[in-house]
Amino acid sequence: MGYRVAVVGATGNVGREMLSILAEREFPCDEIAAVASSRSTGTEIDFGETGKKLKVKNIEHFDFTGWDIALFAAGSGPTKIYAPKAAAQGCVVIDNSSLYRMEPDVPLIVPEVNPDAIDGYTQRNIIANPNCSTAQMVVALKPLHDAFGIKRVVVSTYQSVSGSGKQGMDELFEQSRAIFVGDQVEPKKFTKQIAFNVIPHIDVFLDDGSTKEEWKMVVETKKIMDPKIKLHATCVRVPVFVGHSEALNIEFEKEVSAEEAQNILREAPGVMLVDKREDGGYVTPVECVGDSATYISRVREDPTVENGLALWCVSDNLRKGAALNAVQIAELLGRRHLKKG
Repeated sequence: MGYRVAVVGATGNVGREMLSILAEREFPCDEIAAVASSRSTGTEIDFGETGKKLKVKNIEHFDFTGWDIALFAAGSGPTKIYAPKAAAQGCVVIDNSSLYRMEPDVPLIVPEVNPDAIDGYTQRNIIANPNCSTAQMVVALKPLHDAFGIKRVVVSTYQSVSGSGKQGMDELFEQSRAIFVGDQVEPKKFTKQIAFNVIPHIDVFLDDGSTKEEWKMVVETKKIMDPKIKLHATCVRVPVFVGHSEALNIEFEKEVSAEEAQNILREAPGVMLVDKREDGGYVTPVECVGDSATYISRVREDPTVENGLALWCVSDNLRKGAALNAVQIAELLGRRHLKKG
């Protein structure tokens, strides 16, 4: 027997990716529902490459009673309305928005990092998916933390426009085309021109000068891994369509060498180490698109701090940063709590 699974926000970038990954990983679905807002009702979308078409159902009229799992990729607004309804009707919600991440009675899960925390889902029937930049980072950090104890992390991100949704991707494409033909560029989704530029600003500014994206990386890492870890982030939007990159400087409690770290990362779950000290011996965002791994390259010792390492981390933000992690949570939930048959 399989599960009855609903994907909410199924017509968006992440929702479509969720459907694709459910099909790709052959998640045991007896029934799958594509759910979205009223403007998409009745349209048909693909269930991955299975050849199966799903007719989109209206979230306003969808009854979650009898459904096992709902993967929410609908944004905080609709999620605030419909996730509690789904949870109350007995359906376990796995939410990709930021709405529930820091709620103390909602588990925030990266399956390779803190699988045991999922046991707390019964308090509200809701599980939170972390921010895209946090998810790939903690996959890289966890095996190193277990071995050497992380004291402090300084991270600079290079985040693709797909992290801001379809509008961001469209704006990069349209601005790039406009610049090539000499047309004027007008920022709409972003605060400044994104084509052939970088913008050190993601989400709103907070009182201390950081942005909310940077704050998310700090507090989510503490909740997922260890509240004692100190972290400082600078989050930057770059003119890349898909794939987030991060430069990490890590200070450890114990002595560590680059070779020791490489050996640990080579065996770590969810990690693919590609670290040749030669031209092209590293991974870039273009190469990680469509893949499930968090790629690590450029591992080297940082002599500016005691017990320091630097490394480069790249992942497909629509997959590990969102859809894949949500499906992996569903798989973990099935193994531990929703066993069928």
